[in-house]
Amino acid sequence: MSFEIHAKGGVHTYDSFECAIQGMAPTCENCGVRIVGHGVDAGGHWYCCAHCARRQGVSAIVDHVGAATY
Repeated sequence: MSFEIHAKGGVHTYDSFECAIQGMAPTCENCGVRIVGHGVDAGGHWYCCAHCARRQGVSAIVDHVGAATY
């Protein structure tokens, strides 16, 4: 059973979530991990977490792990 993901780049068809993640998830510019879930967008550069963003010189990013802000 396949499914479609409609994105700005068009329609993409996959047969598993694993393939969709490999095909569409951005990659952290520091450590290279696929970003699944919330990542950090710092001026058009993607990082998996604030730690990786800081390692690349981004100083305005703060992790709020465990801090509920709803």
